[in-house]
Amino acid sequence: MILTSDQVCSNRVVLVCGHYGTGKTEFAVNYALGLAHEGHAAMLADVDIVNPYFRSRERKKLLEGAGIRVISSSQECSDADVPALPAELLTILENREIRGVMDVGGDPVGARVLARFQPKIIAEDYNLLFVLNANRPEVRAAEAAAAYLRSIEAVTGLVCGGIVNNTHLCGETTPEEILKGAELAGTVSRETGIPVVCHVAERRFAGEESLAGLKLFPIDIYMKKPWEL
Repeated sequence: MILTSDQVCSNRVVLVCGHYGTGKTEFAVNYALGLAHEGHAAMLADVDIVNPYFRSRERKKLLEGAGIRVISSSQECSDADVPALPAELLTILENREIRGVMDVGGDPVGARVLARFQPKIIAEDYNLLFVLNANRPEVRAAEAAAAYLRSIEAVTGLVCGGIVNNTHLCGETTPEEILKGAELAGTVSRETGIPVVCHVAERRFAGEESLAGLKLFPIDIYMKKPWEL
């Protein structure tokens, strides 16, 4: 089954979190682009301001070309990391005519920046999505992944409502890798009671027969590794 962004998550504000290196920024960018292509007025906020590996603001031109407003801590220099949040971030929470996506820090310390906005976030129609990659050593065991998820909930004061399986090996990804991630995501889901909302896969896997039983969210690769910039 192939999902649209709206089918992955229909909440007005979506916060994307997960361990660094899981591909959460790639998912956030593709999810926001999907919303725009589906006719929604969308905004994306790059609030990954503590040790970011990938920065969604690097794709500001692409996103704005699709009609998506981009908010970040470093508007003038995409390679600089400024540990502060812009005041216009509140626009996502206060403008109920738009769909907002927040790319959150890759660990509990990075996610803590959301704590100051917690009262406003919980007053909105929001969902916190946890991106999981079974090839990240720190979260490849279900118990460790569940503990990591709960630690993000604890520091943000927010409740996670969905798990996103984004297991990959960059260009070496195979259907077997995606299925391995699906098994891990399913175990974490059973341990936490949080549903798996989708399984991310490059668009080339959309017709893969072995993945036909999964709720696939096809993506294109937009984020470049630091040494490719």
